[in-house]
Amino acid sequence: MAILPVQSALLASAPQLETNDWLDEFYNSGYIVIKNAIPKARAIAYQQRAFEWLNSFGTDLDLENPKTWVKENLPIQSKINTFHNYAVMHEKFIWEARQEPGVLEAFSKLWGTDELLVSFDSLNVTLPNRKDVPRKGAWQHVDQGPFRRGLQCVQGIINLSYAGPEDGGLVVYPGSHRLFEQFFDTTTDEATWSKKDLYLFSDSQLEWYGIQPYKVCAEPGDLIMWDSRLIHYGAEPTKNSNVIRTVIYASYTPASFATKEALATKAEIFRQWGGTTHWPHDNIVARERKAIREDGTIDPKDRSEPLNKPGMTDQLLRLAGLKAY
Repeated sequence: MAILPVQSALLASAPQLETNDWLDEFYNSGYIVIKNAIPKARAIAYQQRAFEWLNSFGTDLDLENPKTWVKENLPIQSKINTFHNYAVMHEKFIWEARQEPGVLEAFSKLWGTDELLVSFDSLNVTLPNRKDVPRKGAWQHVDQGPFRRGLQCVQGIINLSYAGPEDGGLVVYPGSHRLFEQFFDTTTDEATWSKKDLYLFSDSQLEWYGIQPYKVCAEPGDLIMWDSRLIHYGAEPTKNSNVIRTVIYASYTPASFATKEALATKAEIFRQWGGTTHWPHDNIVARERKAIREDGTIDPKDRSEPLNKPGMTDQLLRLAGLKAY
């Protein structure tokens, strides 16, 4: 059985640590909400810059008028309301949010190092109660494949809006990460395993876990972190919500986890202003750079570089994997 090991002995023993702070809750539940990782006023300012980006395509989009919230007025989105084309993942405001001290401090504390890499991940802007697209059902999944064992990747959501019970947001199955290896070893055939770091669960498989889902609530400036072995999905807002969900996905792992080959691939993707998966140090797969419409043609408003480029500081270049620590 070709099993990838836990990245370090420290992480292998992490669930047994008793630190009497939020690390205990993270190891037990598989997720945590770090309150006020970014000052609320600054988080709301980041949201406004995300809205400015949305309005930069010269359409009739008016975020105060839901009647204009239609495909024709929006950049192309994925099925989960995310934007990962148009070089958006390298916009200046997104890189600034990724480098917020409170965000970096949280991931540094979790991993025990401040020498981190970050994913080139997406922007999510969910406009509630849109009439032109069908509602999306739950797609419970994990973002770590069964060949990997132990804590290997921690994902993050930088919240720029409210996420109440009725609003769009993250739904988790608390504690499911602790059953990850047992599930695959006892209920699945290794011959069916994929090296892709994504696994979707059927209803019967969720019944095996026997865990009830939980909607994570958060406020602007909060940071949500979760173990990639934790079953989760992004919930649609209910009909009672009028909140425009706005979040930045950002995962961080120690730079020491990355091979020279992975860093070289990551650096090349960065130079092309490209996006990656949730994984910062491995599984460095470039996302489709072109914004492709449903008819297979390229969006005439496609961009090959950010509208507002970030400053190439040493910190940014180290997080991006271009400069060594």
